[in-house]
Amino acid sequence: MTIRWKPVVTGVVLAGLVGGVGYAVQQKLSPPAATQPGGPPGGGPPPGPGGPRNSVVAVQAGTVAREDVPIWFDGIGTVQAFNSVTVRARVDGELQRVSLQEGQLVKAGDLLATIDSRPLQAQLAQAQAKKAQDEAQLANARRDLERNMNLKEFASRQSVDTQRALVAQYEAQIRADEAAIEAVQVQLNYTTVTAPLSGRIGLRNVDQGNVVRASDQNGIATITQIQPIAVLFTLPEKQLQAVLAAQAQGMVTVEAQDREGRRVLDTGKLSVVDNLIDSGTGTIRLKAEMPNDPQKLWPGQFVNVRLLSTVRRGATTVPSTVVQRGPQGTYAYVIKDDLTVEQRPIKVARQEETKAIVEEGLTPGERVVVDGQYRLQPGSKIRIVEPIASAAPTGSAPATVAPEAAPANRPAGQPQDPAAREERRRERQQQRENNGGAPPGQPGPREGRQPS
Repeated sequence: MTIRWKPVVTGVVLAGLVGGVGYAVQQKLSPPAATQPGGPPGGGPPPGPGGPRNSVVAVQAGTVAREDVPIWFDGIGTVQAFNSVTVRARVDGELQRVSLQEGQLVKAGDLLATIDSRPLQAQLAQAQAKKAQDEAQLANARRDLERNMNLKEFASRQSVDTQRALVAQYEAQIRADEAAIEAVQVQLNYTTVTAPLSGRIGLRNVDQGNVVRASDQNGIATITQIQPIAVLFTLPEKQLQAVLAAQAQGMVTVEAQDREGRRVLDTGKLSVVDNLIDSGTGTIRLKAEMPNDPQKLWPGQFVNVRLLSTVRRGATTVPSTVVQRGPQGTYAYVIKDDLTVEQRPIKVARQEETKAIVEEGLTPGERVVVDGQYRLQPGSKIRIVEPIASAAPTGSAPATVAPEAAPANRPAGQPQDPAAREERRRERQQQRENNGGAPPGQPGPREGRQPS
């Protein structure tokens, strides 16, 4: 039997090629060998945020401080005019002149409008004439009484009493005439409309030439007093006792900020604490007085309000980023003299956006980790680095980032620490190997890359 060697050789060659390709793929997909203690770092750190325990982690450090810390209570408030008056006509008549201008600042007593006064002047003249008539009759009655008194026993007692009663009647009538004259004079004064208080005039409701009446509800215009101005705000009822205690010590400072809470619009004092707690919301209403000079606050404006309840003297403070939270509560990483870290539980009394007050666990002067805690474990070796300013838009404050948090594609000309650069190289290498040799951000064999 003749053996055909060509197909056999071809099959052996194909089997060898398939075996070689399979071995190469297996080597690519297999995890790298673990680095032995003291050996070369070729294997790279194992997956996980902490890396090997003996690796050096770059962190930012801060110092525990002792300082006086103001304790602020935050709330939301509404600006309200300190006084508001609707200027109305108090007599009926034609509006002959409007002296006010919309948006004008006026003082108390300034002329605002003039109403036709001719009907009232006629009533005044009539009342004055009636008084003159009654005065003439009173004079005549007094002379008759005097003549009867001079007659003595020749005048009857009845005639004298009658004449005396007539004199008293005319005197009473004159007093009534004087009251009528005064009433008309008061009405006549109302034809000149003046500002009852100092403030700013709003939009005018009536134009010149219209007939106004005392029964009109809209009025001519509205005047609001905005210097000073009031701010109404609410606080939780649990803070009421602290507010009352601060008020008992003296003036309580209140700040009004914009909606973003970045800029202080005005600073004033607490004037009133409401006498009732809202049981539906569990809040207490308060009122603050602001000088509003210059006029940055406007009636109806929403503001963020901060009330200074007290100042904590000699408090232990750290940056707010130092405080970490875990299953057992809050803790912080304290830096030892040998540049290792200790995970120490702490008790936080109050934490704000940038600062935290620590009651227990830290001592002023100790160094703590401010940034970079996500890669730390108790006993980790650290290296303290300074924050590097990153590129910021024109007109904005430069932001600070830790070297380990900086992007891998750092702009040219910006310095980078050699150790941090080595750590990033290892991380990129590990990510590339886990991705099957593909660059980061591209799908590798393990991700089930689809053929194009």
